[in-house]
Amino acid sequence: MPDIIYTKVDEAPELASASLLPIIQKFAAAAGVSVGTKDISLAGRILAAFPDHLSEDQRQSDDLAELGNLVKTAEANVIKLPNISASVPQLVEAIRELQGQGFAVPDYPENPKTDDEKAARAKYDAIKGSAVNPVLREGNSDRRAAKAVKSFAQANPHRMGDWTADSKTDVSSMSGNDFFSNESSATLKSATAAKIVLETASGETVLKDGLEYPAGTVVDATFMSVAALKDFLAAEIDRTKDQGILFSLHMKATMMKVSDPIIFGHAVKAFLQPVFDKHGDAMAALGVNPNSGLGDLLARVKGNAEIMADIDACMAARPPMYMVDSDKGITNLHVSSDVIIDASMPALIRAGGKGWGPDGNEHDANCVIPDNSYAPVYDETIRFFKENGKLNPATAGTVQNIGLMAQKAEEYGSHPTTFEIPEAGTVKMILDDGTVLHQHTVEAGDIWRSSSTRQAPIEDWVNLAISRQKAEGCEAIFWLDAARPHDAELIAYVKPILEAQGVADKFRIMAPREATRASLETITGGRNSIAVTGNVLRDYLTDLFPILELATSAKMLSIVKLMNGGGLFETGAGGSAPKHVQQLMEENHLRWDSLGEFCALGESLIFLADARGNEKARVLGIAAEKATQGILDHDRSPSRKVGEPDNRDSHYWFARYWAEALAAQDQDAELAAHFAPIAEALAAAEAKIVSELATVQGAEADLGGYYHTDPAKTVAVMRPSETLNAIIGNPD
Repeated sequence: MPDIIYTKVDEAPELASASLLPIIQKFAAAAGVSVGTKDISLAGRILAAFPDHLSEDQRQSDDLAELGNLVKTAEANVIKLPNISASVPQLVEAIRELQGQGFAVPDYPENPKTDDEKAARAKYDAIKGSAVNPVLREGNSDRRAAKAVKSFAQANPHRMGDWTADSKTDVSSMSGNDFFSNESSATLKSATAAKIVLETASGETVLKDGLEYPAGTVVDATFMSVAALKDFLAAEIDRTKDQGILFSLHMKATMMKVSDPIIFGHAVKAFLQPVFDKHGDAMAALGVNPNSGLGDLLARVKGNAEIMADIDACMAARPPMYMVDSDKGITNLHVSSDVIIDASMPALIRAGGKGWGPDGNEHDANCVIPDNSYAPVYDETIRFFKENGKLNPATAGTVQNIGLMAQKAEEYGSHPTTFEIPEAGTVKMILDDGTVLHQHTVEAGDIWRSSSTRQAPIEDWVNLAISRQKAEGCEAIFWLDAARPHDAELIAYVKPILEAQGVADKFRIMAPREATRASLETITGGRNSIAVTGNVLRDYLTDLFPILELATSAKMLSIVKLMNGGGLFETGAGGSAPKHVQQLMEENHLRWDSLGEFCALGESLIFLADARGNEKARVLGIAAEKATQGILDHDRSPSRKVGEPDNRDSHYWFARYWAEALAAQDQDAELAAHFAPIAEALAAAEAKIVSELATVQGAEADLGGYYHTDPAKTVAVMRPSETLNAIIGNPD
């Protein structure tokens, strides 16, 4: 196993790796550090799932499973880049691309009937959504802006949209009968098995059997009423029309891969309800599934002039919709994975509550977040800025995050314990001794879900928060609502640990709405705060606050201290940036910023030094941090515009600053001597390298694929400077 694993992923981060990874591998080799790769990309995971459909030379190992085992050991040192959390449309596109390249993987069966189709569907369902992170995150999360990044953002504040008190932008959520209001929770006193059953007038159906929970596990169950959801959506569509603002739906259909696509489908149907009422049977015959989105729906009915005319008439009568791409007519409801709440809501808030409409202009918006569990965070943020005006990044403090996520903690709506109820009845979770732990009366179409959080991750999370607060000495808040059943169970763990360690006075426990306002008041005053949160809020807040403070969440330092002693270093948030890939393919300009990779690399090397006693790795890591500082100090991050420096330029500068720092240091004479001529060569060739990188921009770039690119073509695109390549060389 290599000393450091650098994950192979998708889209913009993976393209950037084609340029950056050879630099990392060459520099690391000088310190005796090997850097290898493991493929956790969407295409790679599809190929690994179907070896029997492939020729011997096409088969691929299950790298995700291998990494899943590695992160449970003290030897783990993994740099994890953002990967695609695939929606069904993305999964289908990736399958088609692979099939077009000669890989005989099966189609994705929408309605599996045969045993083979059911088996294929089960494998694909294990791949879609946020399938990677729960496997790798065998520890809790420590996310914060690196000091250098925060200092740069304060010295070079990004543009913020203006907020006004009369803004019509607001957040709409269900007033009841949602996941939040129907939740029940319990902590298990002993280890147990469990099953989930649906009891109806026609008998009992086992929804899930063979569940195993260790003692101390917090087990939740809840459901969303589909009737209440439909009423809510219809009312909000009408209210949005009356307000004259944009209708925008904000979901997490990647992480909550079972529940949220269903909710999304109800929104699509509600928006086109008159069309479904009139043409429902005909549309079903054409294979229309609202869960697949408006884009798929339009593609299936485009040959039917009557349906298309009624869709046009319906859309004209509806409120204008929040757009993903106004120029291309891609709406909020086209694809469930196009509008992800943790990115879309902060972007709208940063813009002063404005979203792009179909006319290509910015407008106020109704931000529809059906479930009320965490909608108050965004609602309170909007209220705060209406009252106080926009945040000033030049003077704002920062919100760090300690997130509970180890061992699949709080994986709401994505586990195989989430169900769309087929028939009215009662759902029960029954323990092996016959005890009914949870039960809910449900109707057909309701969405029932359960999740669990184990004791060891909870205790590790609290101790990590205590350690972080001690290091920072600033405000620290557990974002937990004592009135919410799940949070009350967590509080029962949190308080005794804080009291036993004598630090209860260092922390506050506040419901998310109140914690939001308190944190905004803190950073507006130039002070810092630590948000100690569960898994979903970790995901949301580590986009919300960085986007407000730094303009992006991709530059966050993200450290996962694995519970068995290893380290997982995530390269910030920010997703896999499909729009960046589109720009590269059209203009050969990649605006992806690798600063997150730079930060993770320094941490990984220093962690390796601590774990293995390799002091050369420490020197390399400290120098990488200085190189990262150089990127910021000299403004060497990528530009958004073609013809200006892009991601590849930033890698040249990172290599140069890294080599210069290594040549200048006096901790290791051997490394200084090794890198001195490299630093000199990179500096002397600056004009030629920059020119070679600039020359290729402006034309289309051929990657040989999108989800499964051609390695040789990708290297040709991402390493176009022969001069730089000659200095760096190729990986061994």
